[in-house]
Amino acid sequence: MVKYTIAVLPGDGIGSEIVPPAVNILKKIGIKYDIAFEFKEALIGGAALDAVGVPLPEDTLKVCHQSDAVLLGAIGGPKWDTLPTHLRPEVGALLPLRKDLALYANIRPVILYPELVSASTLKEEVVSGTDLVVIRELTGGLYFGEKKREKTATGERAVDTLVYTTEEIERIARLAFETARGRRKKLTSVDKANVLESGRLWRETLSRLAAAYPDVELEHMYVDNCAMQLVRAPKQFDVIVTENTFGDILTDQASMISGSIGMLPSASIGGQVGLYEPSHGSAPDIAGQDKANPLATILSAAMMLEYSFKQVQAAEDIKQAVASVLNKGYRTGDLVQEGKMVVGTQEMGNLVAGEIV
Repeated sequence: MVKYTIAVLPGDGIGSEIVPPAVNILKKIGIKYDIAFEFKEALIGGAALDAVGVPLPEDTLKVCHQSDAVLLGAIGGPKWDTLPTHLRPEVGALLPLRKDLALYANIRPVILYPELVSASTLKEEVVSGTDLVVIRELTGGLYFGEKKREKTATGERAVDTLVYTTEEIERIARLAFETARGRRKKLTSVDKANVLESGRLWRETLSRLAAAYPDVELEHMYVDNCAMQLVRAPKQFDVIVTENTFGDILTDQASMISGSIGMLPSASIGGQVGLYEPSHGSAPDIAGQDKANPLATILSAAMMLEYSFKQVQAAEDIKQAVASVLNKGYRTGDLVQEGKMVVGTQEMGNLVAGEIV
């Protein structure tokens, strides 16, 4: 029997509702494949701030480092938006957790299930068959650069510094090239090289590394054009690689191709312990109402099985279970389609779990 320890961080808002279904499904996978999972729950985000006064407690970091992978729900909410920047859950918990675990790459697959074609806001002929991956650099750029505010004669001046090194760009680029090599062998590098010096370094570095991957077609695209192309013709993309801020924005946009951001899982990798989480936020407006879509979290658990534990067939079982439930006509509220059966968070999780036999 193989044994894995998973740090479970439900977080805020709907986090405590979407994580349990994923944990339940992992338990079923454990039974089927003779895997022993140990789940260790810990506080993070606003929940941690309210309980112990900091958004990322040392105890939580310790649990994460002692685990084989981390399953995160969601963090943040209006309740904590007015706090000083370093205490806000997104800045005070998620960013330092990624940095502490050395998670430099965020991988977000965007797949449109055939059953959800009509749930997308784009025309069927535009989106049908979309299957792409966005690889986002996760520990550099604006989010981690120097931040300061200064008084001026007329008000205030805010500064956010965007910094990238050759080493940071090279490591994310290599992952992107390798990912494209295992897929359809096309890599789109997204930057703003016409305006930003960091963008020029990004483009130069990708172009130089391309010589080592002659079987992968590399194209460069400005971020504003990429945003347009994702809506105009998303099927042209195979693997997209980009820096931190651009990736944050483009992945949310790309999620709409899949019908809902509630369908978009993610994996953050690079260090010894990978972190897996849905791409959506804490959705405090529907928290506690059994309305949230747990599928992104469930699919994130599948990515954990694949990337951290190398249990590829087990991951495929979860993906097929999700597809089967959708094919049978079950939907959460964010995926409402005419003639389909709307179910709550818990029921959707139970339906997916029921497909794993």
